[in-house]
Amino acid sequence: MAQIVLTGASLSLDDVVRFTSGDVRVSVDPASLDDAEAAWKLQREAISRRAVYGRTTGVGANKSVVTEGTSDDSLRLMRSHAGGVGELMPPGVVRAMLLIRLNQLAAGRSGVHPRLLQAVADALNSNSLPGIHRIGAIGTGDLTALAETALTLAGEKPWATGGMAPIKFGVGEALGFLSSNAATLAEAVLVTVELRQLLRASHTVAALSYIALGGSPEPYASTVHEAKPHPGQVEVAAEMRRLLGMAEVPMPGRRLQDPYGLRAFPQVQGPALDAVAYLEKVLTTEINSSTENPMISVQDNDVYHNAHFHTAYVATALDTARATVHHVAELSAARLGDLVEPDLTDLPAFLASGPPGSSGVMILEYVAHDALAQLRQAALPVTLGSAIVSRGLEDHASFSTQAARQAAQVAAAYRIVLGCELVAAVRALRMRMANLVDLPVREAYEHIAEILDPRLEDRSLTADVERAAAALTHLTGT
Repeated sequence: MAQIVLTGASLSLDDVVRFTSGDVRVSVDPASLDDAEAAWKLQREAISRRAVYGRTTGVGANKSVVTEGTSDDSLRLMRSHAGGVGELMPPGVVRAMLLIRLNQLAAGRSGVHPRLLQAVADALNSNSLPGIHRIGAIGTGDLTALAETALTLAGEKPWATGGMAPIKFGVGEALGFLSSNAATLAEAVLVTVELRQLLRASHTVAALSYIALGGSPEPYASTVHEAKPHPGQVEVAAEMRRLLGMAEVPMPGRRLQDPYGLRAFPQVQGPALDAVAYLEKVLTTEINSSTENPMISVQDNDVYHNAHFHTAYVATALDTARATVHHVAELSAARLGDLVEPDLTDLPAFLASGPPGSSGVMILEYVAHDALAQLRQAALPVTLGSAIVSRGLEDHASFSTQAARQAAQVAAAYRIVLGCELVAAVRALRMRMANLVDLPVREAYEHIAEILDPRLEDRSLTADVERAAAALTHLTGT
């Protein structure tokens, strides 16, 4: 079985996604365990000589309240904060959350004993997962999710799957374990990888629509994009030239001007590629960073109170990514509208085949625009709001948790929109009996054509859209 060795600095987004399958084991690098133990020892020494938040004091607005500094304080903190509500997180998200939190702990700045790191690793390797409620965070620490996890490890809360012997949390170790946005990051990582896959697949879908519509190659010419060289835009144009076998300087097309769905594809798809790439960079930093407040620094032999729990980077990157994907989805719906227009395809209206008045793929526009409306709502920014909690002490929130949830809604809706376009494009190519023999996109076309129902008479297209949407995950280029 494959294994991921955590060091606190080398976990990738693809590692996290791969780990959710349950077929990968995890371990912590021995040097990282040594670092964690050194930080644990320093924490014990530090609380004997200075005030340390959450160790010698309460938390939140109770920061000035001196506590007894016992393990009972840790239990009370976990119990009081394990107040999440709503539906339970799916097992894959919980696995991703635990993996990310374990990697953060492996950075060696939390002050928790290595036995807690080993306990999380053992839980993951035995598929022992806590039951975690989804509602309870505003982008300044997933306190309810991590508290429920901690209470499960401590034996006070039942395991959702599997089970392990209880483990004891020592003085100050509760806050050291809870100080993380691992649940939010888990959802964000999983949807970011999905969005990356869907955006890659959209090149292929757009290329098939381009052929069905007899698009003009001029908008993709390298000379055009050298004149305004945004990285994502240049990448999109190059990928379309590759998929369609275009020359660097192509010949004029059959139309002087194509609709925006084809002509402006690089300019609209490019920002989405750039936004998701930036989001990946932000998340890679977050899952390989110390997030604890306070942070235990063995290097400086001291404790630093900080705000690493705040996830403005994540929230704003997610807001931007959702907005750019919305624009790309609008172009997909526009191309679907083009595919049912005889003046653009030289095919019957709605790609119908049968007696006069046959509807063909007419209903796909309704389905796509229903999904697009849902996507539009989910793409609205969440970072324009804030919250003031804990008697006014904590006076700002990023709402990255909500941004991640809405990104998942965006991905689901975008998948449907692209699926509708793909069904129509393949149907148009079948009706035109297009010859794709020399084009790199041919392999993708043949794969999709094989899984879609070839019948052209009026019938339900539900199964076709579902199959096309599911296939997009693997339709990332040929």
